[in-house]
Amino acid sequence: MERFGVWLQGFAMSIGGPGLFVIAFLDSSFLSLPEINDILVIWMVTQQKSLMLYYAGMATAGSVVGCLALYAVGRKGGEALLRRRFSAEQLERAFAKFHRWGMLALLVPALLPPPAPFKVFVLMGGVARMSLGRFTVAITIGRGARYLAEGVLAVRYGDQAIDFVRENGQIVAVALSLLVLVAGVGYAVWSRRSRARATDGA
Repeated sequence: MERFGVWLQGFAMSIGGPGLFVIAFLDSSFLSLPEINDILVIWMVTQQKSLMLYYAGMATAGSVVGCLALYAVGRKGGEALLRRRFSAEQLERAFAKFHRWGMLALLVPALLPPPAPFKVFVLMGGVARMSLGRFTVAITIGRGARYLAEGVLAVRYGDQAIDFVRENGQIVAVALSLLVLVAGVGYAVWSRRSRARATDGA
């Protein structure tokens, strides 16, 4: 598997953005290729800084499509797969959190770097019958913020950004997650108050 990962990395480097898309798709769906896509985003941006948004966008798009493949598996019988790996009690707690937090239950794990669990939440999105639109938006925002942050670091620090992400990736991801949580809670409060005003006005 390690040799295959090295080959994939060389393949992606040789074709640029489409290679990022392919690796992000594989990593987010049926394979596990930890850190390869993050490193490739940084490396490619350092080579062509003007294409930072393009590379971050291709990595995000590949990840979204890969997650949609797992989402489809979840909708078609992923609960049986989850129950083979987790106890009924663990799944009940996880699903309770999933139903309570909705998009945030996907968005935050999408921001976190390996070895934080992510695919289990993607499967749960399908099993819980989360709407396709909300699912896609959550993954796009989470992965997009992650790859965009890496692209910005690559522009700012060059090749040193790889070491920075490896050493401080968890801290950066947690900071981004907190910002997302604060924004999500703020939006929920604003939306609730707006509905209350509309009801009172009616």
